[in-house]
Amino acid sequence: MQGILFDLDGTLLDIDIGAFVERYFAALARAMEPLTSGPEALDHAMHALNLSTRAMMLPHPGHTNQQIFTAEFKASTGIDIEEHQEVFERFYAEEFPLLGDGFGPATGAREAIERAMDLGLKIAVATNPIFPLAAVKHRMSWAGVDDLPLDVVTSYETMHACKPMAEYFLETAGLIGVAPERCLMVGDDAALDLPAAATGMRTYYVGPDTDAGADLRGDLELLARDLPRLVNEW
Repeated sequence: MQGILFDLDGTLLDIDIGAFVERYFAALARAMEPLTSGPEALDHAMHALNLSTRAMMLPHPGHTNQQIFTAEFKASTGIDIEEHQEVFERFYAEEFPLLGDGFGPATGAREAIERAMDLGLKIAVATNPIFPLAAVKHRMSWAGVDDLPLDVVTSYETMHACKPMAEYFLETAGLIGVAPERCLMVGDDAALDLPAAATGMRTYYVGPDTDAGADLRGDLELLARDLPRLVNEW
């Protein structure tokens, strides 16, 4: 093993995704209201956000996720996000940090990363890159790992694919400079994280699904304890 990819939400970060998404879209709607002409237009814009997010999750080689999101949103609403960048920058700087109330570090999250660092592994925070880096960094701060010198953090500005596509895992492995078969993917979502196995990565499942097909399973505390052995036995 030379590299390790950690999912963020539900893995390093103990978060209620349903509650977070509800807070996020409510706050984002308030931020976007001045860009629209009324309630009906705002509803359409929020629907377009969903469509644009789905577009990022389809194959689009040669284009970043951000480029696809921006183009799809403009085509649907006529709103050019780049022309209103200050609105979204202010939202992620001032409003987004307030959405983390009640969420915090998953048990063993920092310990697992620090053990990986001690072992000289290349480390990626391999969150699904449908958010800008600013939003990812705030969620890393909720997880208590934002101050660690990690090698790669995936976000929509730089990535060209999303989970569970093989291209996402291959691109992330390339960014840390490690062959996929020398990487371990750690995550809680069987549908999004475990498909990393198709690229040759081994998988470590920390979620609740007893039927999830992973090479290894446990929690982050166990992973931290077992990492030296796993590296030696790889």
